[in-house]
Amino acid sequence: MAKAKSRKSITRRFKISGTGKVMRGVSFGRHLRRNKSKAQKRNYKVAVEVTGRIARRVKRLMALA
Repeated sequence: MAKAKSRKSITRRFKISGTGKVMRGVSFGRHLRRNKSKAQKRNYKVAVEVTGRIARRVKRLMALA
C-alpha cells in the first residue's frame, strides 16, 4: 500500500500538541488591531483546541489516523 500523503494546507493551519490535541490559531487577529482591546490582541496569540468531528477529520487529513 502506498504511503499516505498529508494535505499541506492542513499541516500549515493546524498543529498537534504533545498530548495529541489538534490546535489552531485564532481568527481576526491580523489587521484592524487599533480598534481592539489589549486583552483581545493578547488572546489572539494563544492557540485554541479543535474538538469533535473536525478534529478527527483534521487528523485524518494530516495522515495521522
